[in-house]
This record gives sequence, structure tokens and C-alpha cells, in this order.
Amino acid sequence: MKKIINQPENYVNEMLEGLYIAHPDLITYTNDDLRCLVTANKKEGKVGIATGGGSGHLPLFLGYVGKGMLDGCSVGDVFQSPSAEQMLAVTKAIDSGAGVLYIYGNYNGDIFNFDMAAEMADFEEDIPVESVVAGEDVASAGPTKEGEKNTRRGVAGIFFVYKCAGGAADAMLNLAEVKRVAEKAADNVRTMGVALTPCIVPRVGKPGFNIEEDEMEIGMGIHGETGIRRGKIEPADQIVDEMLEKIINDIPYVSGNEVAVLVNGLGATPLDEQYIVTRRINQYLKDKGIKVYRYYVGEYATSLEMAGFSISLLKLDEELKGYLDAPAQTPFFVQL
Repeated sequence: MKKIINQPENYVNEMLEGLYIAHPDLITYTNDDLRCLVTANKKEGKVGIATGGGSGHLPLFLGYVGKGMLDGCSVGDVFQSPSAEQMLAVTKAIDSGAGVLYIYGNYNGDIFNFDMAAEMADFEEDIPVESVVAGEDVASAGPTKEGEKNTRRGVAGIFFVYKCAGGAADAMLNLAEVKRVAEKAADNVRTMGVALTPCIVPRVGKPGFNIEEDEMEIGMGIHGETGIRRGKIEPADQIVDEMLEKIINDIPYVSGNEVAVLVNGLGATPLDEQYIVTRRINQYLKDKGIKVYRYYVGEYATSLEMAGFSISLLKLDEELKGYLDAPAQTPFFVQL
């Protein structure tokens, strides 16, 4: 294992110390707990937005706390959920009288602990809390039928939910309306990824799975969850076409629809390759008559040093475009 670390057990806290040192104008922490990260620019009367999840996915989740997006994030160990008590501490710190919206990925540990934190916030602190669970990975389960629970994993597309909900909250919409906007974004985003290499959890010290040098796995999750097929690595255009076909067939599109596109590196994919992917996405969508309103290219949700990428599409209307365009400033995302 080659990693630039000290003791593996100090990995998360030392990473957080560095973040606070680098971005004191945007983030701080509460409850004397480095893992209870909150905005340094609390806006009175605004709905607070909180997220949380395991470390190892920078800039997800904590990298989007700042101005115009999230207000707080509870931070777990690598690929592990934070505690309900940490989530509650963040909730108390960011509440300014308008209530708090939780937005988090569709993972059992996060769901259990956020539900518990929401109950404690209501009963013990009289803070109204609503939740939106993001699950948009088309490789992880089939489409959710009416009345059924969404079983898809939440992955990089949660960025769009953060951005739209953050814009709505910054516009001083009430809790019910901010939740509505977040749900609307979550319902209209789809993601699929491909992995080329495994990642190494520092405390474990060895790859979480094996994949041959000449192989790729379409649909693998950001924790190494099994994808939909493994095979020999193919040219970039073929990989993009296979992924986009599954994404756009999952939501009905007609010619003239507009989307925002997120090309996300998983931690070890050069930007050069991400822009080769972007080139093909543009060709493919143009051929389908689907208009691209905005591109976002870079690392938005990683898996330590995993090589690969994901594609997320957000189907837009005028309301979502407005919140997508709203200004935001966080340690890892700036839009003026």
C-alpha cells in the first residue's frame, strides 16, 4: 500500500484538520467534534441543509458546505456512516428557526442514523426536520414503481440535489418548498459509473476487490459494489455510449429536452480522459436532440484512488435551471 498518511486510524481527523486550516472563511466545526462540520457563514432565518456520510469520497459530502449549498455535514470513518449524535449536533448548529432539511444517499446506515437524529431533533430540540434520500444509480436497481421504496444507491448525482436545494434555501423558501425542490431534482437525476481499478481503505491496507489490468466493470458502486457487467476495457466512446443508453432510457426524453451533465472522476482518472468522455457525451446527446444546459467536469464524488468515472444527467425545467445557476461558494465548488 502506498499512501501519504501517518497512522491509518488518524486518517479522517487529520484530513479534517487540514480542511479547516485551508478554508476558515467557509467552514468550521461544532460540539468540539472535528466530524461535525458546519458553515462559517450561517444565514439567519434560512432553512438549514445538512448531509452526512462516510469519508473517502471527497469532495462528497463535506466539500459542499459553505455559501449557497449545504450548511452542515456529519463525517464518518472511511465508507462508514457518522453517528446519530453527530448528525444531531450539526442539526442544532445550523438551525436558525426555519427548520432543517436532511439530504443524504440511499445507504442503510445513513438512513437509520439520520432518521434517529431527526426524531431527536423534533422531540428534544423542537427543530422541524424533513428528509430527502437520493438514489439515482441506474446500475444498482430497476426503476422505482409507484408506491415502492427506492432501492437505488445514491452516488455523484446527489451534487445536483445539493445545488438545487441550496439555491432554494438561499432564496429563503420555506422548509416544505426547499424539500419539494430537492425531491424534484432527485427525481430527475440519473447516474451510471465504470471502474477500472480498486481502492484501498487505509485501515484495511489492501484493495477492496480485484480487477485485472485489462478489465473494467460497468455499474460498479463507489464502495466497490458489484456492477452490471465486467469485461475487457473498451474505447472511451463505446463505454460512454453504453452508459448513456441506460441513463436516457430510464427517464423518458423527447427532442428538445434540456439537461445538466456531470462527468465525475472517481479519484484517479486524469482530467484529460474526463474531457475525452465529455466530447463523446456531447456528440451522443446532440444526435438524440437533447440539449445540454451546463457541463460540470471534474472530481465531485470519488472513491479514494479508484480509477474510472461516472456520468450524471439532470433533466431540467426553468425552475431547476434557476437554482442550478444560483451563486455558491464552498471549499470544492464555486459558482459566481
